[in-house]
Amino acid sequence: MVKGLYSAYTGMLNEQKRLDVISNNLANATTVGYKQENVTNQSFDSVMTVKVRDESEYYNNRNIGKMTNGVKLGEVYSDYSQGSLRQTGNTYDLAISGKGFFKVAVTDANGNQTMKYTRDGSFKMTSEGYIVDTNGNRLQGESGDIQVPVDTSQVSITEDGSLYADGQYLDKVKLTDFENYDYLKKAGDNLYETVDGANEIDTTATIRQGYTEQSNVNVVKEMVQMITITRAYEANQKAIQSVDGMVDLAVNSVGKV
Repeated sequence: MVKGLYSAYTGMLNEQKRLDVISNNLANATTVGYKQENVTNQSFDSVMTVKVRDESEYYNNRNIGKMTNGVKLGEVYSDYSQGSLRQTGNTYDLAISGKGFFKVAVTDANGNQTMKYTRDGSFKMTSEGYIVDTNGNRLQGESGDIQVPVDTSQVSITEDGSLYADGQYLDKVKLTDFENYDYLKKAGDNLYETVDGANEIDTTATIRQGYTEQSNVNVVKEMVQMITITRAYEANQKAIQSVDGMVDLAVNSVGKV
């Protein structure tokens, strides 16, 4: 019976974690370039029940069964599928059609610069002519930080990323893709960073100027999953109440006999 309490508890804890992931997806349903997260479940490793020092078994330990302690969160992973493109008409709004990421230079409080990656193409130009994201991180081209002359009247970016200012070629927007996305991790602010083992590969993705890629979160699907999780959570609650009632009966009634 006590095992039943623990199994129901782990079930409730697992559903709570799943609910946290779905809540985060819904909160970012309108975030440009956001990639939804999903969860896998798995059972705890099997635990062997052992018959210890039994005379009938010549005092040898013997496995007499197999138990599991409920479920646990297996993995939280990102879905990198393409989001829909929305036309904005803004010069520095860029969307990636295909697999790949924009590369931006991020400078921390100590002045250290690192390269991170994003699908959020909501860029703008600073007073110095740098193209930056919403947090001021500079968009990277093949020559480094992309800088446009401040007196430029027209900027055009082709599908292959070539950037022209008043008809003059300046640089090419750097798109980066990876052999295995398992070597990417979220770094906050809709950015990703690499971990040891990440291998960059060429990308065939194209750039759409004047568009942004929307979140790939399906709000209706997430709401349905939220209802399912709520019902599973309530079922585990009822299981705990039932086991608690049986334990109470065993201790306070049967124990008196």
